[in-house]
Amino acid sequence: MRLSFAAVALIAAALSASTGIALAKSPTLEKIEARGNLLCPGHVGSHLGFAEVDAKGRWKGFDIGLCKALTTAIFGTDEKLEIVPLSWAQRFPALQSEQVDVIIKLTGWTMSRDTKVGLQFSRPYLLGTTQMMVPKSLKIKSGLELDGASICTVGGSTNERFVATYFNANKLKHELITFEKYEEMNAAYFSGRCDVFVAWGPSLAVARAGSKNPDDHMILPDILAMEPESAAMRQGDEAWVDLVNWMFSALLTAELEGVTRANVDAMKADPPTVVVSRLLGVTPGIGERLGLRETWAYDMIKAHGNYGEIFDREIGKNSPYGLSRGLNALFKDGGALYPLVLD
Repeated sequence: MRLSFAAVALIAAALSASTGIALAKSPTLEKIEARGNLLCPGHVGSHLGFAEVDAKGRWKGFDIGLCKALTTAIFGTDEKLEIVPLSWAQRFPALQSEQVDVIIKLTGWTMSRDTKVGLQFSRPYLLGTTQMMVPKSLKIKSGLELDGASICTVGGSTNERFVATYFNANKLKHELITFEKYEEMNAAYFSGRCDVFVAWGPSLAVARAGSKNPDDHMILPDILAMEPESAAMRQGDEAWVDLVNWMFSALLTAELEGVTRANVDAMKADPPTVVVSRLLGVTPGIGERLGLRETWAYDMIKAHGNYGEIFDREIGKNSPYGLSRGLNALFKDGGALYPLVLD
């Protein structure tokens, strides 16, 4: 079928309009720039490994590290980041009332939050896994060797169902011991009352790091359940969601392409690939599309490193917690994370 000139013109106009929408600047970004800082949530107290305060009163942790990266992408420095301490219950009302600009605070992407609460979510930046920790003295390498084990977990939590599903599916006998409080469960496991400690993987890493003899315990690779953790934003500002998505993707692209905090200047001076040239702003485009300067990703990586560097520094192998990357490794390393296509 041949299209009339009018139809072709209409299609061209629609494409032109859609391009204009894609390049429209985020209203949220404009408010952030006018205010002069990014408002990101911390925690009431410390959520170790993700949002905690060090001995000098400075915020650190994986979620805080990503807030710093986002701030640097916007302003060229993380000094314009303001952390707002919030409880878990306060985070959604705080976002809706514009007390924070984005929630990067271990927030699972669920249907009820996406629809009933009225949030928009970024791509997952972390895959939160429920796992098992055991004493190394048991000399096992897999949960499949835990027939007859006693298992500690929090009562009334989804962990009870995850344990039952895993052990019943693999026809393993087990004794489930539940506790009302996490602290009670923690004490029970480290006193030898149970063989297995079931919890969220990062929580296990923190518990192990705080124990008397951390090297005496290991987190098994078995995954009982997984929840995607995403940045949450107010609905209605797609350009802001795009910006946060591409910030996460830029960190993953840098890791995939081997761009690090140490070599980013050399990579910028002589980009080894077209993707690296785009990423670091040598080939223009990624800044204009998001309403940022062309070097936003370069500035972010130079200040904070790539995704793997931030992970390892805050919660992984170079931190007190030593959490394995697991599913949060890149796909090429056996994980599930991957960058979006930077074209």
